[in-house]
Amino acid sequence: MGVQLVVSLLTASVMQKMSPHCSFARWLLCNGSLRRYKHPSEEELCTLAGKQKPKGKRERRVNGVSDDKPLSVPRDINLRLETSPITAVDALVLRYFLEYQWFVDFAVYSTLVYLFTEGYYCFVDPQKEVNIGILWCLLTIFFSVKVFFMVMRHYFRSEEGGERSVCLTFAFFFLLVAMVVLVVREDYLEFGLDSGLTNVSDNLEAFLKHQGWEWTVPVTKLTFKLGLVALCSFLGACLTFPGLRLAQTHLDALKMAADRPLTQILLHASFLAPLIVIILWVKPISRDFLLHAPMGKQTVQLMSDTAYNSARLWTIVCLCLLRLAVARHHLQAYLGLAERWVEQMKREAGRISVLEIQRKITRIYCYVTVVSLQYLGPIILTLHCTLLLKTLGNYSWGLYPEPLPVSPAVDAAPVLSLVPPEEEEEEAGENVQATVEQITGTAAPLSQCSGQKLPLDVHAVLQLPE
Repeated sequence: MGVQLVVSLLTASVMQKMSPHCSFARWLLCNGSLRRYKHPSEEELCTLAGKQKPKGKRERRVNGVSDDKPLSVPRDINLRLETSPITAVDALVLRYFLEYQWFVDFAVYSTLVYLFTEGYYCFVDPQKEVNIGILWCLLTIFFSVKVFFMVMRHYFRSEEGGERSVCLTFAFFFLLVAMVVLVVREDYLEFGLDSGLTNVSDNLEAFLKHQGWEWTVPVTKLTFKLGLVALCSFLGACLTFPGLRLAQTHLDALKMAADRPLTQILLHASFLAPLIVIILWVKPISRDFLLHAPMGKQTVQLMSDTAYNSARLWTIVCLCLLRLAVARHHLQAYLGLAERWVEQMKREAGRISVLEIQRKITRIYCYVTVVSLQYLGPIILTLHCTLLLKTLGNYSWGLYPEPLPVSPAVDAAPVLSLVPPEEEEEEAGENVQATVEQITGTAAPLSQCSGQKLPLDVHAVLQLPE
């Protein structure tokens, strides 16, 4: 058992034991900063309407059982909703709360295991042990997709059916987008699919031929691309309503932070985070501009290729942390839908049943865990895909300097001579004779000026045989 396996087992045990007592997901939702709106009681609504609660008018009898007419109040009543902080007791009754808590806590522990693995590989050769942090990241990505599918299945079970049509429409739309992206050349989109498929094809070809199976490279590449397009279409359908929800909560959060310009800047930056991530992989905009920036008639290299890859990884990590930091603003903006619905109801004419008012306000609160999954799921998926890209792509975080290149004169291999030994000796003798004549010619004027013959033994100076 290696160190990483021991740490993984210890992390799994701690996650199981500490979940009822210490949970990041529960703290994010139930720490008191988020406030929910409580639905009014029938007595409060009747008091606001200026009448007492009636006993109910009997309309008809069916099989001896009387049906009471539902209690209704005018829509323009002066209704003010009371607020209270969300507690752990209140959250336990919410739908999908246990799934939300387990998923977010698992993502947190998975990130901690990956960070430990990265620090551990600073002291140990990565080739000696299997990186277990990759396994944790893969499990987190799998559970993210599972959560997306769970929420989308909830939409498909809706009685109205409008959500189902929207999901199917966007699934076909993203299918078309994915096919268009695969057609774009690698000179514009830096995805590395061609080189990756080539490596996989070469490895599978050697393995399958060793097993005695037939191998067809074009069919395999086409199958992989079709599977990738199907996966993108599925993820696009799953992220349709999270994207629409994010846009709505972004607008509401901006209205709530109208007097805080710094918060508005952070909200705008977090909303533009997906677009920034896409631009980082558009080669003419990002890599070509930063590595070969035009400065007049010359081009200046702003950073090296390794530094650019590290900066790109750090940018995605920082954007994920930024979106996590403004999560409470988005969740509180969603909970504020109850108050905005009441304000809209006051501007309408007619009457509305008390049960409908209570049901509408309660439904908004009961749906907060689903909104939390829709908001945190894409962040967790993007972060752990980035961690996988760093490890499997052999990138670096850039926290420590790279080893200096060794001088080629030190470790250069001796060059084998193709000239016969006899010719080498003749060439060496000719070079020595030319050197002797040059030194003798230089020393002759000096001896004439001094009037004496210099005792210059050229062969002794050169330490060469005569």
